[in-house]
Amino acid sequence: MAQRRITNPALFICDLQEKFRPAIFEFPKVIATTQKLLRAARILNIPVFATTQNKARLGETCPELGLDAPGGIKTLVHDDKTVFSMLTPEVRKGIASLNSRLSCVIVGIESHICVTQTTLDLLREGHKVYVIADGVSSCNKEEVPIALARLRQEGAVVTTSESWMYECVGDAGIEEFRQIISVVKETHQSTKDVLQTLCKI
Repeated sequence: MAQRRITNPALFICDLQEKFRPAIFEFPKVIATTQKLLRAARILNIPVFATTQNKARLGETCPELGLDAPGGIKTLVHDDKTVFSMLTPEVRKGIASLNSRLSCVIVGIESHICVTQTTLDLLREGHKVYVIADGVSSCNKEEVPIALARLRQEGAVVTTSESWMYECVGDAGIEEFRQIISVVKETHQSTKDVLQTLCKI
């Protein structure tokens, strides 16, 4: 029987908020990758964790992600924070409710601050972490490769959204593969554009 290659995946969306839009390097491309992974999460029934950083000051999560909207993705936890790591008490409670070590895939901002600290915390707690190179950015683009190099050294897997989607599925024989292939085909040009920008930093 066909089985998925990655067990217990969970998608972590870090601080993709309106007020960051003009400040972050190639912010729309981070959003595009996140939208693609949200589609995959819906197809594969992957739990989603999302945070905002001090939303009273920095605004709500970008509406085009459709988090918690009618007909959109229902997040397991959507929490506001002032700490930089996503591992708030509410997020930790959500992780505990899944009752297993997770394979965490992370997108969002900023690579060298909140994404880094979230990754380090998840690794320390025994989870596997995939940082999506075409799904993270910072205000200063020069921060990104330094952060990714550090996270790789700390034990995270730095990969791309498409690579992770295929690895998550692992077998063309699984029931959802056709739907995943549709997402890959529909986002082909967008994926190419994002890779040529965010992964050439």
